[in-house]
Amino acid sequence: MTTLSPENSLSARWSASFILVKRKPPIDKTEWDAFFDENGLLAKSRDSICVNILERGLHPFVRTEAWKFLTGYYSWQSSQDERLTVDSARRKNYEALCEMYEKIQPLLENLHRNFMETRNNIAYDIQKLHDKDHLGNVLIDKKRLEKILLLSYVCNTQAEYQQGFHEMVMLFQLMVEHDHETFWLFQFFLQKTEHSCVINIGVGKNLDMLNNLIDFLDPVFAEHLRGKGAGTVQSLFPWFCFCFQRAFKSFEDVWRLWEVLLTGKPCRNFQVLVAYSMLQMVREQVLQESMTRDDIILACNNLIDLDADVLISAACLIYAELIQRGLLPPQGDCTARGHGPRPWFPVSLPVDQAQD
Repeated sequence: MTTLSPENSLSARWSASFILVKRKPPIDKTEWDAFFDENGLLAKSRDSICVNILERGLHPFVRTEAWKFLTGYYSWQSSQDERLTVDSARRKNYEALCEMYEKIQPLLENLHRNFMETRNNIAYDIQKLHDKDHLGNVLIDKKRLEKILLLSYVCNTQAEYQQGFHEMVMLFQLMVEHDHETFWLFQFFLQKTEHSCVINIGVGKNLDMLNNLIDFLDPVFAEHLRGKGAGTVQSLFPWFCFCFQRAFKSFEDVWRLWEVLLTGKPCRNFQVLVAYSMLQMVREQVLQESMTRDDIILACNNLIDLDADVLISAACLIYAELIQRGLLPPQGDCTARGHGPRPWFPVSLPVDQAQD
C-alpha cells in the first residue's frame, strides 16, 4: 500500500478542501417520501439513505422527519401507523414528566442546592440568547425553552446541564413545532453524541483521539503543540461540548454537520476528524508565528463563520487518507482481529448491522 508523506499529503488535502464544495441538491420531500412504501415502511436501505445525507444533506422541509429517524425518536423499521402511535406516546410521556416536575419542584427548591444553582444558570444563559432575527421577528419562546432545559436536567442523571445546552435546545425548538418533540429530540441527540458533547462521559476521549490523530498525520505539528505546554489540545474541549455550533455562519450549517454526525457516516467519531480539519486551518499561523498556548487557543476560538460543506469535505478527505495509509480498514470495526495493531480510531460497524 502506498503511503503518503505527511508534508505532501497535508498540503494536497488542505488545498483540495478549500475548493468550492459543490454537491447535488439536498434530499427534498418528494425524494424522501419515495424512500417509503404505501404503508410508510422503509423501501430503501438505511445505509444508502445515510450516505445520501452525508453527501447531499437534507432540505429544510424534510429535516424534522428525517431527524426523528436519525436520532432514534422513530425506528427505521416502523410503519406510518406505528410512528403515529410513537408520537402520541412521546407526547403523553412528556406531559407526565411535566406534571411530575410541577409536584417535586418545591422539594427540589428546598432540599437540592444544585437545582437552584442550575436553574439560575439556565435562566442566565437563556437571557443572553438572541431571540429575534434581523427583521425583529421572535424566533423562540424563552419560557418554553427554560422549561425544557429544567425538565431535561431533572430527568437526566448522566448529562447534567452544561453551558451550550441552551443553544442546542434552541436549534431543536426552531426545527420542530411541539415541546414534546423538542424535548425528546434533544434527549436522543445527547445519547447519539454522548462521546462528543457530554463532559462527564466522553469529551476527554475525543480529545485523546484528536491528540493521537495529530501524532499520526502531522508529527511536526504535534511536536510543536507539545512544546507549548501540556493541555493545548485539551483546551479545545468547547468544540466537542458545543458540537461545533459556534463555529458556523448559520443555523443551516450547524444542522448540516449534526445530521452527518447522526448518520454515523463515514465512521464513528467523525467529530474528531472535523476538529482535526479545523486545527489545520490555523496550522501555518501557529507554526510561523511565535504563539503562546493562549494565543493558539484564541486562534482556534476565532474560527467562526465556517461553511459546513467545506469542513465535512475536508474531514472526509482525512478519513480517506487514514484508510489509504492503512490506519483504518475500509469497512467494519477497526478493533476486530485481522487488522494488525489496534488502531487509534474506532470505526463503526456498517450501518445495517448497527443497533437501530
